[in-house]
Amino acid sequence: MFGRTCSKILKDRTMTDLPPLTLDVREELRRGGEPLARILHAVGQLKPGQALRLLVTFEPLPLYAVLGRKGFSHQAHKIGTSDWEVLFSPGAAAPPKQSAAAPDRRVVSATDGWPAPSARLDNRGLEPPQPMVRILEALEQLDPGAVLEAINEREPVFLYPELEQRGAQIHTERCADGSVRLLIRRAGQVRA
Repeated sequence: MFGRTCSKILKDRTMTDLPPLTLDVREELRRGGEPLARILHAVGQLKPGQALRLLVTFEPLPLYAVLGRKGFSHQAHKIGTSDWEVLFSPGAAAPPKQSAAAPDRRVVSATDGWPAPSARLDNRGLEPPQPMVRILEALEQLDPGAVLEAINEREPVFLYPELEQRGAQIHTERCADGSVRLLIRRAGQVRA
């Protein structure tokens, strides 16, 4: 009996010896920043078996897929009225299977031959993840081959993998006022 108890305590202690690395990016998000590079850098700094505790101003749904491909599972819960705490744990789940042909980078430098935008969104003044949610919802309403124009306050780094997964083509321009203009062409052939 004593041996079993000791080994369980030792096992539990070993699993908790390495505290999670905490990264709080809430202020950066509130200032309009994009912390993806800091988050990925923090993931690269983790010791084997160490988890990442991330504090954000919204539930980072696209980040789940990004870190899931790196072998991390997640547990998220809301703290306060609008903040979120997410614990990314390594090795707890196998990375999701990739399709045989991974989507290629769909960013384009020119939009020659594209139709004029059939829908427009002004996402300035919205807090994440609302710009991304609005863009994905609007894109689903478009016909194949149609173009959506969106204006965001910042570059939507978390949106790009979602668009690529859907086969959309993306053209991004920085505007003189610092905002970002996106042209997004839905996958598929233009209907005649």
